[in-house]
Amino acid sequence: MFVFSNLFAALATLLSVILTVLYWLILIRALISWVNPDPYNPIVKFLYKTTEPILYPIRKMIPLQMGVGIDISPIIAFLVIIFLRSFLVKTLLDISFRLR
Repeated sequence: MFVFSNLFAALATLLSVILTVLYWLILIRALISWVNPDPYNPIVKFLYKTTEPILYPIRKMIPLQMGVGIDISPIIAFLVIIFLRSFLVKTLLDISFRLR
């Protein structure tokens, strides 16, 4: 059973790293949006390409932009990431520890 235990521990670690990277990418994109970034900059292109598949469905589900053009989709994405990190990652780690 230790093989499955190690598998779940590895999945939990991998998921935690992916969620942390997504969190930071969304945060950097939100901070960059406060200034007028050059859309042809490779870093800005990378940020948009990696975060848009996450933020676009949220914007589509919640079209409200606070009336003054404030985009709240990064905040909702942060809450989802925090939930997944605290629920899913910890659940996978618990399963891993119980299989040992």
